[in-house]
Amino acid sequence: MEIQPPKSRFTRICVFCGTSPGKNPSYQLAAIQLGKQLVERKIDLVYGGGSIGLMGLISQVVFDGGRHVLGVIPTTLMPREITGETVGEVRAVSGMHQRKAEMARQADAFIALPGGYGTLEELLEVITWAQLGIHDKPVGLLNVDGYYNSLLSFMDNAVHEGFITPPARHIIVSAQTAHDLMSKLEEYVPKHSGVASKQSWEMDQQL
Repeated sequence: MEIQPPKSRFTRICVFCGTSPGKNPSYQLAAIQLGKQLVERKIDLVYGGGSIGLMGLISQVVFDGGRHVLGVIPTTLMPREITGETVGEVRAVSGMHQRKAEMARQADAFIALPGGYGTLEELLEVITWAQLGIHDKPVGLLNVDGYYNSLLSFMDNAVHEGFITPPARHIIVSAQTAHDLMSKLEEYVPKHSGVASKQSWEMDQQL
């Protein structure tokens, strides 16, 4: 008898990832495995709306698994990041700020797969929002084959040098496999004490 994973605390997770598949096949495999984890745990996906690279892979897996997929993409990026048919619901927004705010509003948690500047910017913004108390949603880093080792080392050094507090360092949850990361996110309890109010979170959504 197949053992089903316990009911998730999350309804929808936002995944940040590259519009490139990357050179290492492990990155593509990780996107597929994360998509399967979402399907098994009955979690819907919100992502950047692209149909190429790791974006295209995870969205297709989640969609094929019968879960709802919401892609949020600026109209100016649609010709670049969408090729062929899209899956699920595609929500066009006017710009990058609106894209990030809408994805954050829709999600119960965030996960970053390997990616480039855009992925890193989205990841660091939701970490910063958590540090400020704008939200207390878990933030996960899927550190495939050590891709994010240097970023994690930077964060540890920033704690050592006094620029990041230990509670703020706790915001980011990392693991090398999709299964382990999901387990950690399910168990995550915030340790930081934010300074922003609920009102500032709602105001931020209007940016």
